[in-house]
Amino acid sequence: MIAAIIQARMGSSRFPNKVMKIIVEKPMLWHQINRLRKSKLIEKLIIATTDKIQDRVIIDFAKENNILYFAGSEEDVLDRFYNCAKKFKVETVVRITGDCPLIDPSLVDMIINFYIDNKNQYDYVHNGNTYPDGILETEVFSFDILKKTWENSKLSSEREHVTPYIWKNPEIFKQATVENNKDLSYLRFVVDDEKDFKLVKIIFQNLYKEDGMFYFEDIVRFINQNPELIKINKNTIRNEGYQKSILKDRIL
Repeated sequence: MIAAIIQARMGSSRFPNKVMKIIVEKPMLWHQINRLRKSKLIEKLIIATTDKIQDRVIIDFAKENNILYFAGSEEDVLDRFYNCAKKFKVETVVRITGDCPLIDPSLVDMIINFYIDNKNQYDYVHNGNTYPDGILETEVFSFDILKKTWENSKLSSEREHVTPYIWKNPEIFKQATVENNKDLSYLRFVVDDEKDFKLVKIIFQNLYKEDGMFYFEDIVRFINQNPELIKINKNTIRNEGYQKSILKDRIL
């Protein structure tokens, strides 16, 4: 069974409560779930949140929208992912973070398809560094690989970010990346702070239709037509959360 596990919490240090910020009358997390529901290969969608009181709003959201959920450790996200996948008997894990409301389900399916077609050759498949941040934040691997990672990850950065132990050990895990035919890594559509949110909100306000769907190509076309929008969040630091975890590793 193929399941997308979406990690989401209210306690972001850079932009608190971001997953429930409203975009065109719906929470940001709702838009992400709605887009992922268009996937043809994902069989279950599961929100992996924390057991903190502040995240009960996410659990309530999941219940109201008939979405599976799991509550676990706030800081040990790897443990949360592992126990979530174990509880729901997930065989193929699709890891997605809850700060990507513009995620493209067709591209997610492309990554899953590549994994399925090559799982005898690769343990771990993800999008490379040529896609815009926030359009295709997708990693695919088996439950067995997740279990092995959970058993062997020791560093703070490995526990907080789920997959570093995998991609830091290519001699243990056979890995593949799926790249875009053009390097668009300079574009940023993930929501880490208010500037990111401002840009994403503008995109939704211009492209969202209640009875329709817009995709990666539509977003890039809109940005090309309005290049000044890139300036909104161009100075936001990429992967700042992971860099903070690396500092914790050094302190410990």
